[in-house]
Amino acid sequence: MGKLTDVEIRSWISSGVPGTKSDGDGLTFTMSAAQAKDRAASWVLRYRFGGKARELTLGRYPEITLKRARELATSARARIQEGVDVAREKQLQNVERATAKTLRELSADYIEKVFPRLAANTQKQRRRHIQKIIVPKLGTVLAKEVTPGDVVTLIEGVGKNSINVAELVFTALSEIFKHGLARHAVTTNPCAGISVAAICGKPEPRRQRLKLSEAELRAMFAELSTIGVQNALAVKILLATCVRLGELARAEWDHIDLEAQTWFVPDENSKTGKGFTIPLVPAVVDWLKELKELACGSRFVLPARQARRTVNLGGDAPFEQRALNAMLHKLCDRLDGKVRRFTPHDLRSSARSHLGALGVNILIAERCLNHSLGGLVAVYDQHDYLDERRSALAVWTDFLLACEADKAWRPTGDNVIPLRAEVAA
Repeated sequence: MGKLTDVEIRSWISSGVPGTKSDGDGLTFTMSAAQAKDRAASWVLRYRFGGKARELTLGRYPEITLKRARELATSARARIQEGVDVAREKQLQNVERATAKTLRELSADYIEKVFPRLAANTQKQRRRHIQKIIVPKLGTVLAKEVTPGDVVTLIEGVGKNSINVAELVFTALSEIFKHGLARHAVTTNPCAGISVAAICGKPEPRRQRLKLSEAELRAMFAELSTIGVQNALAVKILLATCVRLGELARAEWDHIDLEAQTWFVPDENSKTGKGFTIPLVPAVVDWLKELKELACGSRFVLPARQARRTVNLGGDAPFEQRALNAMLHKLCDRLDGKVRRFTPHDLRSSARSHLGALGVNILIAERCLNHSLGGLVAVYDQHDYLDERRSALAVWTDFLLACEADKAWRPTGDNVIPLRAEVAA
């Protein structure tokens, strides 16, 4: 060693020309194209161990000076002479540091790296399970030291209150460890081989979605005004457009073009994470115009109605979705058995069922609900079927208006839905 000088190094750094220069005895000063842009470089010790060429990165220049690099190289040479592969030793030390993460730190890394690829609703639900259940119980434990027994204890505790939640928590925990394996932060997944069913038993049967019959729809419309104008309009819009409650709750007037009769649901508001356009039929446009007057300048189609909520959320905010659930419970109480108890999501399943009963092609009906069709259809068929969906929703809304007016509804020439006979794969 001793071929380089500080003056030569500074001059080379200033030139910004990538390359490698030797100081002798394996110590090299390297500057990649990326480093050249930042006027930085690295010290690398090149040596042979077991007949193979090896490299040990000593550090970056200028943090590691020429003098310090020579000292580090001399020390490393001595260890090599003692039979230590210093590059492999450093690699193992880096792995050890990576595996020293607590589960709290690994969870935070998982949220940062993986969440952007997940749907908004999945992010919200999983974040809650991680931050409210997983981290409080296991957050301080080193991720590599979490055992299958820890997992069983956690899931068993959650399962005492809800087996369905236990399954979701288990999924979140397993995904965190899968991420840890990919990042070499852990060497095993303690969730492997564990079954929530074996710990907690069978989950509660999921509530079946309802299809409100024509008679139930008529009975509901007769009392709908009793839950307030905004709530009643929200129910009618949910039915007529087939949207999810969350998509309506987060809708802003900037997303809606009343003149073009379209409503664009942006990526961040869509459950699938992919934006889509909803055709608006004239009746829905009229309902939205009513809501716009009631919004009193809010940017949201359904703004918060309680001062406490606007204060907590820092000003203009969307309405609380649970409020509509509560209103529907009151409505069902008032109907006294004329209509089965239903939720906002049951309005969506009712719409889908009636679309089928009205003769709407299954592909168009699924597009109306913005369902992912999967398979080759999802890959090759990129048509949005806007015109076909508009026609289908027009017939469906006519049916709803007849129910609301308590008038008979029969298919006529005006109710013919122009649908494609088949869809080419």
